Amino acid sequence: MDSGQNILTDKTPSALFLVLTINPGGEGAVRDALEGLEGLVTTVSSRAPEATLTAIISIGSDAWDRLFSGPRPAELHPFVELTGDTHTAPATPGDLLLHIKSSRPDLAFEVGRLWTATLGDAVTTVDETHGFRYFDLRDLTGFVDGTENPAGDDAVQVITVDPDDDPEFAGGSYVAVQKYVTDFPSWNALPVPDQENTFGRSKLENVEMDDDTKPSNAHTALTNLPDVDGQSQEIFRDNMPFGDIAGDGEKGTYFIAYSKTPAITELMLRNMFIGDPVGNHDRLLDFTTAVTGTQFFAPSTDFLADLPEAPTAPSEEPTEDASPSDGSLGIGALK
Repeated sequence: MDSGQNILTDKTPSALFLVLTINPGGEGAVRDALEGLEGLVTTVSSRAPEATLTAIISIGSDAWDRLFSGPRPAELHPFVELTGDTHTAPATPGDLLLHIKSSRPDLAFEVGRLWTATLGDAVTTVDETHGFRYFDLRDLTGFVDGTENPAGDDAVQVITVDPDDDPEFAGGSYVAVQKYVTDFPSWNALPVPDQENTFGRSKLENVEMDDDTKPSNAHTALTNLPDVDGQSQEIFRDNMPFGDIAGDGEKGTYFIAYSKTPAITELMLRNMFIGDPVGNHDRLLDFTTAVTGTQFFAPSTDFLADLPEAPTAPSEEPTEDASPSDGSLGIGALK
């Protein structure tokens, strides 16, 4: 099986998320940057070999055919916007996602700075979010994030496209990202028992409620997806808190989910925003708002090391000269 990118790392103290769109004519520069990313990470890592540094590059549906000829990942498509009775998960632009993780924020910043510099005006940055680890892996609501993440070999199976399903893109992963901005005055005014009912877990101990006491609109109730055999369908979340302190600066959670198929993440989001049953939306959404939504595919390292040929530009057919061969303007010409 082709090797996947280095997705399954321990939670690092910092992360940088860059979502970019490709400007017209910028495809060649992007291809060069894709090929050069691994070397760039190696160069920056050499300044602090003891520090964890990794960068995962993913490509959106609309950009794929602009960059590569040949087949495309079987399930790659744009983010599906969801509009429920109360809340909306918007779809927003994004051709490239660079997810940089590091134990030092300066290393993550340097990779992002140097890589975007190589791209120049070939791209436009539509979102730049700097994430940080918050206490014992909690988000800014005070609850532990990523409790249900798979680990070890299970995690590899959860995020990796199987060669039997899509042999051309085995080893890759589908990626969905959303930026959630939280209304902290409203959240902090909520009594802790109500906060716990919203998540379906205790706040301090991080113990999940049993099914008899958990509200049907709790976050964990709507995002737990058993399959036909009763086994949980899983994704790997690598969420990070983000935020500005002063004034009305945005604060919240950057949601990022890696999976072997986008269908699982999409069903989770449908349950959250549309409801299960319809109208029974995720109570957490009453306090946090999704402001972005994009979907990508993170190809294997083998794919990135040997990119497919660029698509061939359509040939321009010569326009037929409508002028008469005798040099006249054709005025009054006999038909």
